[in-house]
Amino acid sequence: MKYLIAALTPIFWGSTYAIVNLWLTDLSPLWVATWRALPAGIILILLTPKSLRTLPVSAGKLTGLSLLNITAFFALLFIAAYRLPGSVAGTLTSTLPLQLLLLNWLFNKIRPAWSWLSLSTLGVAGIVLLLNPSANLDPIGVMAALGATLLIATSATWVQRWQVENIIGLTAWQLLIGGLLLVPLAWIVEGPVQIPAIDQVPALLWLSLVNTLLAYLIWFWSLKHLGSHIIGLLALLNPITAVGLGLLLVGESLSFIQWLGVALVLSALILMKVINRKSLVKAKSLKGTASTKVSFRERSST
Repeated sequence: MKYLIAALTPIFWGSTYAIVNLWLTDLSPLWVATWRALPAGIILILLTPKSLRTLPVSAGKLTGLSLLNITAFFALLFIAAYRLPGSVAGTLTSTLPLQLLLLNWLFNKIRPAWSWLSLSTLGVAGIVLLLNPSANLDPIGVMAALGATLLIATSATWVQRWQVENIIGLTAWQLLIGGLLLVPLAWIVEGPVQIPAIDQVPALLWLSLVNTLLAYLIWFWSLKHLGSHIIGLLALLNPITAVGLGLLLVGESLSFIQWLGVALVLSALILMKVINRKSLVKAKSLKGTASTKVSFRERSST
């Protein structure tokens, strides 16, 4: 069940590209980012019990995390979404599992196991096969997508190192602070506030309430309960979702090579589940052996 819950975040995030291309092309990227983050932060703060509204980390850490994980990440994400086809943007963000493994090694001194490194590489290879070779690679969009992925990976390693307990408070304050910081950025870069049209409101509500408020709560919960190595691989569902929605909503089609890419990604996710289950069984076995040795020593001493 934990895996299914954690998988919701990349699935929700994978719908971003289709939503932008179908309903939000008239709005500028930074104002879409603002409309996505700020309402979610206000609503979550209002719904959060007073006992959970205290700052989960220091004000400095929280501001830095909000700037990195919301303001800069959303800005780069929507620049990529507006300048690249969904399949291309999704492919570039599929480097997340490898980035998480390397950043954990760099910052948290957690050396990646060969099994997880191999699975991450297998998943990325599958996503690369999904890439449409005729896609127009806008250099600014490419840099924005890679930069956004690096930001979300970096923030994940920070949160994992801090071991925050108040997930609701952490999410609420991040969205509020990050959303507020987006307002002057969007105003300076793209001009006065852009009010969405009535027919764009449902798309923005999905982005704000589901893609952001709910998805970020699940993201931080998953970091705490599953670890970055697992949620990094589950993040491969992001480009899979983007491609799937392209098939269903935009009328795109996949070649044999692209279907092979889907198969590789699904294989990596299945193997992840198998390897993690074996690791848990081995850990329980070692724990049981240690308990038996202690018990034997206690009986011997009596």
